[in-house]
Amino acid sequence: MTGLGAVFRPQLAPERLRTVARLADDAGLEELWLWEDCFREGGISTAAAALAWTERIKVGVGLLPVPLRNVAITAMEAATLHRMFPGRPILAVGHGVQDWMGQVGARVESPVTLLREHLDALRALLRGETVTVEGRYVKLDDVALDWPPAEPVPVLAGATGPRSLRLAGSAADGTLLTASTPPEGVRKARKLIEEGRESAGRPGAEPHEVVVYLLTATGTDGPARLKAELGAEGLASVPDLGVAGDAGAVAEAVQRLADAGADTVVLQPTGDEPDPEGFVRFVAEEVRPLVP
Repeated sequence: MTGLGAVFRPQLAPERLRTVARLADDAGLEELWLWEDCFREGGISTAAAALAWTERIKVGVGLLPVPLRNVAITAMEAATLHRMFPGRPILAVGHGVQDWMGQVGARVESPVTLLREHLDALRALLRGETVTVEGRYVKLDDVALDWPPAEPVPVLAGATGPRSLRLAGSAADGTLLTASTPPEGVRKARKLIEEGRESAGRPGAEPHEVVVYLLTATGTDGPARLKAELGAEGLASVPDLGVAGDAGAVAEAVQRLADAGADTVVLQPTGDEPDPEGFVRFVAEEVRPLVP
């Protein structure tokens, strides 16, 4: 079955999260995704709150920018969430927006090297290993978590370019793709991920989940809002990107991404979505029954 989720966008004030999270949980939505966008809302703090306010829904953070985070802190926070809410957190790490990283003095010369080092150390720490490493960016001396997760937990990598997608295949447990990824882009990403898995001796060794955002607009003004957001992001010329319409149209767009290789599709409302609660209810009650 194709997984389905929705995004709580950080353009909304943090105090709106409680209502949206509880509604998503009550409505039966499988996943609610949060963003750590500069300079809006923290990913771990919002995830912890959403998990505490709900009973069953999975809460994803897509993504935590590794230049902002010492890997030991990432591991401590991830392990804490997984021990308090077993099986429900989903964490993705990635390069972050380079302009934002530059604004805070965290931009690095080789983002791919940093992400690889961070992924290797993070996954080892979450497995309960003691890690000593002297990398270009990640440096740990005899570090181990006192409270690692009780069970193995996946770590996803956010990726767009070919090098990062191959890295995700070789060093992560899954890949998060942005809403700028059409179905053909998912197919190409799957191929690059598999190349990375093969290069690391991991082909078919374990599942590698691909999660992709789908920019979605509903209501009578949906097409106009979708067009405006794609234009603002410089994506207006990309074919088959985003969807505006009723539940049937959205479900068809989800299926196209699933057919291309996505395991989970997370519906991303436009930044000016007028009814976030209604959007979550729409995803859970109208779209979900139409997605096999």
